Amino acid sequence: MISLNRNINNIFFIFVLSHLLIWTVVPTIFNKNLPLDVIEALAWGSNLDWGFNKHPPGSAFFLEVFFQIFGAQDWAYYFLSSLFVVISFYFVFKVAYEILSDKLLSLFSVLILEAIYFYNFTTPEFNVNVCQLPFWSLVVYFSWKIYFSKEIKLLDCFLIGLFSAIGFLSKYLFVYLLASISILFIYLIFVKKDRKFDFKYFIILEIFVILLIPHFIWLYGNDFITIFYGLKRTGLEPSLINHFEQPILFLIKQVGILLPFFFLIWLLVKKIKLKFNTKDKKLLFLLVINLLPIFLIFITSAIMGSKIRTMWMTPFYLYFGVLFIYILKSQINVKKTNSFLSGFLFLFFLSPIIYSYVSISQSDKRTDYPGKEIASKVQLIWSKDFNEEIQFVTGDEWKAGNLSYHLKSRPVWEGSTNNEILKNASQFICVEDVCLGRY
Repeated sequence: MISLNRNINNIFFIFVLSHLLIWTVVPTIFNKNLPLDVIEALAWGSNLDWGFNKHPPGSAFFLEVFFQIFGAQDWAYYFLSSLFVVISFYFVFKVAYEILSDKLLSLFSVLILEAIYFYNFTTPEFNVNVCQLPFWSLVVYFSWKIYFSKEIKLLDCFLIGLFSAIGFLSKYLFVYLLASISILFIYLIFVKKDRKFDFKYFIILEIFVILLIPHFIWLYGNDFITIFYGLKRTGLEPSLINHFEQPILFLIKQVGILLPFFFLIWLLVKKIKLKFNTKDKKLLFLLVINLLPIFLIFITSAIMGSKIRTMWMTPFYLYFGVLFIYILKSQINVKKTNSFLSGFLFLFFLSPIIYSYVSISQSDKRTDYPGKEIASKVQLIWSKDFNEEIQFVTGDEWKAGNLSYHLKSRPVWEGSTNNEILKNASQFICVEDVCLGRY
């Protein structure tokens, strides 16, 4: 058994290292320029604050850390994104083993995630959705430890508060996971009454709130701009039909996204017979962390008539493999899993092949933008009139952000339009829609 577990551990680490390598190398080779969301967050990171016009500061912070280490090396940001994915895989694997008590089934719980394109094809673009992944998996992991252990540890509570705050500062939708876990514990303590309230729970809330105070202050000082941006993205319109149409469209999209996932489940089980034990504590936890966040976002769409964009669901399916394999584990014959492994390998290599083909065959994508060449030309224009380095750029996050990233002096992005900066600048020039200069 020890030998088997060691072998499975080795297979798992080979898998995550392969995933990390493939999704770092493939976009590095086939993309000419970094994707939009990466350039945008790098622009924010050059002038790091507790929030920005579209999102809280999480993604910009991590990208800026990597920029300070690696500079303008595109591969580093693909590596960062893949790293976030495999960290989340690791904690899914840990939770799976604690729930399933079987290394091989735990491995399958992670391998099956390759059937969901959120965890491969879309990940080269490090954005707020990818940024949530490790913290989503970590909050679930430490919540599980509190949920299933007799003694609540202070450190676990502290870490839940910490990772919850970082997840929320990555994207506000993280609150759907936090709400789901909170509902579970409220139910256990005050409704079912199978556990006593512990004041250590306040540590979670205290850490969470303390870490968010600077962002809340920033929000108030900036007229809650990120919240209004998020609401605008939902396409809210005063139309009764949206309260029915949008949630139905949401469900249809989720089924479409999960079809390859259910195909791998079918290869693993063949004949699916669902059996539920309502007194099963493990099943209750898995249902809450997997289905309740999706149900809550569905209810939000129905009540508000809001559109739920597909990519927003990126972290919601991290533990789907654990849920379905736990429910179906009695029907899985581990000696007959060749078809499942063949299906996994097919999807594992298909995603980077398709990504490479799209990169080669299409030439009008954001990742084909000649950002480095444009930055070189702008530098030449600047150098004709000035000897000093460029200190700031203004303009939209894409054009000005590319200059901020590619120019050797790494000028600070000062917003889309900043007449006050230009008015007080010692030197500046404007090229098309972008201005750059010195303070």
